[in-house]
Amino acid sequence: MRRLFLAVTAVVVIVIPLLYFAGRSGKVPEQRKALSVTEVLGGTAAHGFARAIEPHRFAFPEDHGPHPGFRNEWWYFTGNLKSSQGRRFGYQLTFFRVALTPQPAARSSAWGSNEVFMAHFAVTDVEGKRFRYAERFSRAALGLAGAGGRPVAIRLEDWSAQESSARPWSVKLTAVDADMAIELDLRSLKREILNGEAGLSRKSGTPGNASYYYSLPRMETSGTIRAGKESFRVTGLSWLDREWSTSALERDQVGWDWFALQLDDGRDIMFYRLRRRDGSSDPFSSGTLVAADGSSRHLGRDEVQMEITRWWTSPATGARYPSVWRMRIPSQGIDLEITPRLAAQELVTGFRYWEGAVALQGLAGTAGGSGYLEMTGY
Repeated sequence: MRRLFLAVTAVVVIVIPLLYFAGRSGKVPEQRKALSVTEVLGGTAAHGFARAIEPHRFAFPEDHGPHPGFRNEWWYFTGNLKSSQGRRFGYQLTFFRVALTPQPAARSSAWGSNEVFMAHFAVTDVEGKRFRYAERFSRAALGLAGAGGRPVAIRLEDWSAQESSARPWSVKLTAVDADMAIELDLRSLKREILNGEAGLSRKSGTPGNASYYYSLPRMETSGTIRAGKESFRVTGLSWLDREWSTSALERDQVGWDWFALQLDDGRDIMFYRLRRRDGSSDPFSSGTLVAADGSSRHLGRDEVQMEITRWWTSPATGARYPSVWRMRIPSQGIDLEITPRLAAQELVTGFRYWEGAVALQGLAGTAGGSGYLEMTGY
């Protein structure tokens, strides 16, 4: 989502009262109803913040760090991993930075900050048939949370992403919760891929309703994952999505489906399908196809044919999600069936969405693979 490219705006709506009641961070009061995408992402963009209007001149590794002046920013890590015994896992570790004001203001309290952070952590234990997730909030004060550059370091309490090498860009991920944990080393195998128009990803025709968006679509990954009381040495592939923006959904855009797919033939696909209120695909849906050699090309909405062939209803919330997709990109000879590794990979947090590990079955001679899928607004 792009990745969850606008969902972090929800923090502005949710996190201020929650931080007041929750105190230091971490646990938040139980909510009677998770907010919908349209409730938290509707409306006009905040005054005084920078906007994504023109293409950005990207510079790496500097742009892996934070971008003050924009309201929203996120670091989105997902991956599919396997132990030496063949046990499969998926993971998600995502950090969201939200500025409450365009510029920091003088504050007399050490608790004062113009930034708040949210993070989501999830582990999919495929053979164990268990999906675990956790959510944390904190203000960027007293060392509770923050993001810095050179070397890049993002942290919310003891969940962190710490740069370990500039080239190839590498990062160490650490997160611990009651019955899950990860300690993973990621190393990029391909250069940064700029999505949209040279990294300017337009979500509608409204000027500034866009983000700066790039991906590291293939990161070699190794380390340790804990699911319940068991720990496993794992290897596999991860994906990093990075966006920063000051934007909101259009009134008629109610959600999106985001795909980050790594094919066994070395190609990678990012595609987000913006959904309109009538169920149709928005014209600003788009994606990127990355070749095995790291070169890339833009994918317009009409180049990617999406078909839902099966649905799943959440027993926890009653929400009905697509559970099997077919993706065709005829111009590239791609024909895939996309199936969740577990049906129940729904996160019921401050806002509700489905995000999880998926398996790719190649049809008509297409390579298979693995990936991650996010679905919101159902």
